[in-house]
Amino acid sequence: MKKILLTLVSLLSLTAHADEGMWTLYNLPNAVYETMKQENYELPYGALYQGDDAIKNCVVNFGGFCSGVVVSPDGLVFTNHHCGFEAIRSHSTVEHDYMLNGFVSNSYEEELPNKNLFVSFMVEQKDITPMLDSLGIQQMSSDDRYQFLDSLENAMLKDIEKQDSTLRVEIKPYYEGNAYYLTTYRDYPDVRLVFALPKSMGKFGGETDNWMWPRQTCDFSVFRIYVDPKTGGPAKYSKDNVPMKPKKWAPVSLQGYVPGSFSMTIGYPGSTSRYLSSYGIRERRDAMNTPMYQTREVKQEIMLRHMRASEAVRIKYDSKYASSSNYWKNSIGMNKCIDSIGLIGQKEAYEQKIRQWQDSTGFLKGQLDFDLLDRLYQKRFAAARALTFYNETFGRRNTDEMTRRALRVHNGMIVNGKDGKPKSHYIEFKDNSDTWDYDTDREILAALLKHYREKVEIKYQPDFYNVIDHDFKGDYQKFVDYLYKKSKLMKSDKKIYINKKSYEKDPGVVYGESLKSVQADIVIDLEAVSDSIDMLERYLCAAKLRMEEDMPLYSDANFTMRLSYGQVGEYLLGGKPSGYYTTAESIVEKMNKANENFEYEAEPIMKELLSKQDYGKYADKTTGKLHLCFLSNNDITGGNSGSPMFNGKGELIGLAFDGNWDSLSSDIFFDKQLARCIGVDIRYVLYMMESWGKADRLLKEINAQ
Repeated sequence: MKKILLTLVSLLSLTAHADEGMWTLYNLPNAVYETMKQENYELPYGALYQGDDAIKNCVVNFGGFCSGVVVSPDGLVFTNHHCGFEAIRSHSTVEHDYMLNGFVSNSYEEELPNKNLFVSFMVEQKDITPMLDSLGIQQMSSDDRYQFLDSLENAMLKDIEKQDSTLRVEIKPYYEGNAYYLTTYRDYPDVRLVFALPKSMGKFGGETDNWMWPRQTCDFSVFRIYVDPKTGGPAKYSKDNVPMKPKKWAPVSLQGYVPGSFSMTIGYPGSTSRYLSSYGIRERRDAMNTPMYQTREVKQEIMLRHMRASEAVRIKYDSKYASSSNYWKNSIGMNKCIDSIGLIGQKEAYEQKIRQWQDSTGFLKGQLDFDLLDRLYQKRFAAARALTFYNETFGRRNTDEMTRRALRVHNGMIVNGKDGKPKSHYIEFKDNSDTWDYDTDREILAALLKHYREKVEIKYQPDFYNVIDHDFKGDYQKFVDYLYKKSKLMKSDKKIYINKKSYEKDPGVVYGESLKSVQADIVIDLEAVSDSIDMLERYLCAAKLRMEEDMPLYSDANFTMRLSYGQVGEYLLGGKPSGYYTTAESIVEKMNKANENFEYEAEPIMKELLSKQDYGKYADKTTGKLHLCFLSNNDITGGNSGSPMFNGKGELIGLAFDGNWDSLSSDIFFDKQLARCIGVDIRYVLYMMESWGKADRLLKEINAQ
């Protein structure tokens, strides 16, 4: 195994795909770099990772779920509008609706702090596989491996904090657990909202256009990093903190692009599964994607209906709806692509090739057993499908408030009171009524309870369904109303004493206990075979790495910094050229259809600004038009949202914000003919900041050339 991994990091003169790959920067194969140069990347190898001026030093992990880029000497950060959406929502009220109307700060004092929002900079990364192999990690069960890595990570964190208290470390698996890298980060917890367009532009096209091309969404928002005024380092929010003075920020270019222009993204792709077996892909399609979109469309219909009826409800649920609908549509598109390109059949053919290679070489003979892997996946299918339905119904953060509280009391919620006096022990739920609506919540839960029961086999149904049948005559809404009215868990800012008999009989507590019980049953059935599946998938990846050891191979995404490179360009859409950019005329055309589709509605000023004939320095040098969004064949996935798109000089030309519908299976198979990254043109961003936001102070700070 060590031979495989050493081969991966020392390749010198091999051919790589110019438009596929999520490459780690610290050990970027020289063959990949040479291909990048052939595609007009102009900077030296070390400019990516080494030294204070390395490009990696201006790219951030934004909030633990997106990417971003520092664009000024005073710590301004660009990310996507949908990445900043919850921060924007959290500051919005009916009286000051920043989601609906946008937000522009005119001074540092007006920039808005955000609770629990942070950005992280990667300091360094290194391969620690040999050390972990010597400690026997490959022979450990999944649980033992998790505990071991957690303990080791904590020990390393203590050591590094002695040197620098602002640093933290993470150990993550690569190549399906055949390798492990240690990454050091520095977190900045004071991140403030600086600028946001109205939702009409930041989410223009809504779900109609999500994952689609052509696209006109102006998907960006602006934040600023603040630091301790004395040390210049990370600090929790304080009114005395000052803007960060970064060592590196991305120069912003107004020079644009032409077909074939070099394009590079650096960001934090969340998760891909391109080493996954054909059996795993079938499970992904049928036991994960299908239950996900079936469940989400139930709650999204209810959310949207209530949101359209009330501005107050819209503010509370806008972010929840957007989060839910994004991967609802993604899972539908992924399944469509899996079937349309015959991906499972392609994987089966490739696995047959590996079998033949294995027979001729003896590599992992007696360990990598394809037939056993098939049987194990079949054995866990029902439990895997049930777990997705469970998580989508009860376990996601966007679930109803009743379920959230009912599960919290069984998941180690903080207990208050005096030690040694059990009768004084109580729990308390703070009033969070600004985040959910009573009528919307109850209707969602009733509909989801009914849907879960219809879709999941009896074995994995909570026993409260018997109560619904017996006491409520099968009426789900009456059962839900009973929970909300009778459970003390729904009493905010009230002490709930947990050692009283009434607590154990509380309908919300009983409801949560029933959910935890069935979840445990599902997990037991999954764990019976999951270790064996994980081991065989790890062997399958190892076999691929050995069989193709004369090629540079990248690891699946795992929300660590990755580089992707390619070119700006179109693809064939329905047999016709897609075009590689959109213009202001195209968004005005859609705005004119707002009476047919509410997701194309925008303020009159937006239509006016985008109907101009002269866009000054923001017009494209070649076409003379204002380019809105553009396509490249960069390799991206969820988490890449907000990733900077650089030209060959390392200058910012856009922000990645989406993929295209025609290649939504790219998380498990990259189709270089179809896979495209959709980016918002940085000139569109700056034009809107100037023409709508009048943000002269920010534009001067950015100093685009």
